[in-house]
Amino acid sequence: QVQLVESGGGLVQAGGSLRLSCAVSGRTLSLYIMGWFRQAPGKEREFVGAISRGGGSTQYAGSVLGRFTISRDDAKNTVYLQMNSLKPEDTAVYYCAADRLRTTPTMRNNNYNSWGQGTQVTVSS
Repeated sequence: QVQLVESGGGLVQAGGSLRLSCAVSGRTLSLYIMGWFRQAPGKEREFVGAISRGGGSTQYAGSVLGRFTISRDDAKNTVYLQMNSLKPEDTAVYYCAADRLRTTPTMRNNNYNSWGQGTQVTVSS
């Protein structure tokens, strides 16, 4: 069973940056496609981005394209979400998720079968 633990969230002013980390344990990170999702109060969980095994392919939601970057370090069993030019609408709980079954990253949260507990990101205006 793989365990995921997010960290790095916090309070930041609009225009600022944060880097989230997702530490993976229990299984080797290289086995998984990894995704980031977020959920704002009163809203459904939404896809942020995903990265393929090996990191050769990434996919992003339109709302974060050009501002957020996903990377992975399989040697450290850690996935990162670098968030730049943050906006108040980026405020949410951010979750990392793992998919072992598929061959390419997907946006559907139902395709990810392991999830972290989330980390809060708050962007003030």
